Amino acid sequence: MYATILVELLQGIGRFFINPLFYLTIMFAILLGYNRVKRERRFFHIRVVNGWSELKNGLTGGLLVSLLLSVVIVAAGLTVTPQFLLVLSVVTVVGLILYTLHFLSPVILITVSFIVLVILEQTDTAFAFVGIEVDGAMWNETSVVPLCILAGLLVMTEGWLIRKKGAYFASPVLENTKRGMKAVAYLSKPVWLLPLLFVIPGEGISSYVPYWPQFTLGGESFSLVLFPFIIGFQQKVRKTLPVYFYPKLAKTVMLLGIAITLGGIVAYFMKEAGFVMLLAGTLIRLLITLQYKMQERDDVYAVAPSSNGAMIAAVLPNSPAEKMGLVTGEIIKKVNGRDVQTERELYEALQVNAAHCKIEVLDHHKELRLTQHAVHSNDHHGIGLLLAR
Repeated sequence: MYATILVELLQGIGRFFINPLFYLTIMFAILLGYNRVKRERRFFHIRVVNGWSELKNGLTGGLLVSLLLSVVIVAAGLTVTPQFLLVLSVVTVVGLILYTLHFLSPVILITVSFIVLVILEQTDTAFAFVGIEVDGAMWNETSVVPLCILAGLLVMTEGWLIRKKGAYFASPVLENTKRGMKAVAYLSKPVWLLPLLFVIPGEGISSYVPYWPQFTLGGESFSLVLFPFIIGFQQKVRKTLPVYFYPKLAKTVMLLGIAITLGGIVAYFMKEAGFVMLLAGTLIRLLITLQYKMQERDDVYAVAPSSNGAMIAAVLPNSPAEKMGLVTGEIIKKVNGRDVQTERELYEALQVNAAHCKIEVLDHHKELRLTQHAVHSNDHHGIGLLLAR
């Protein structure tokens, strides 16, 4: 019996890999990487991180947190209907097609899907898709409780992912200032695929797929579905360095996630709180994006050509510059004892000692420090630096 259950569960997990949303996300992540590398080569003639980084991050960056969330979802009995998952899939696909990752925040995806089902219920409308009839018949007020808690947990996850990878995927973009100079802004635009185990109550799945595995608890039957939940994020910065901006944004998003989760718990006793919290959470998440966007709209750039030396626009991963501890936003004053201001001067200073490089740097606190490392190349990309120019 246990062997049969195991086989059925493995089959259920296998169906995750035939979900069109899974492959659409893969193609989308590849497109993100391609566009980023193309943009970086246009501005700096070299890419900062590998073009496959978005795909690798998208598929593996959220695996651990997905496992933890799945345990919480199953242990807490947070149930959803197959109709909801289908509508959620359609809403997610629309968000991907729009190519605006602001709309792929979990609270927005869940709230829009929730509103669609409520509208179907109120208008007594139904439609069929891939053999599943979607309507509001299975919808009731208690459904808002698990959805609100799910939205809160996933928004906290969104904040954690932004904190972990927001700055890493901050790609440098050259912009023209009002004074006609070139300065550097940073655009972070990653996507994450989270394989989440959802609980489907009753005969919700078996009525469409008779052989789907089920389990019984307290006289009720349930099914488990591994679903590819997508989280997208994008935000551009100018006046704040990415290493400081994205953790601050992540903290704000995580606080919103906590508030939404608490709203879901309150909704267990007062259903109206769940409706209000979902709608308010969506509005607040959009306002957070707008607020941080407005803060960065001024014609003030943290990374721009400086009279103090050569401003670092980006540090290539696994390069001598990274091993020397150089970071974006620092200013190189001297290389091998020579003052540097431009890429050409940096290149010439490197030739003073082709096998070793000594650099004097002004850090973010305007304090001077000395760092050094072996160099085995004849150009400035050999130490892995992109400069504001």
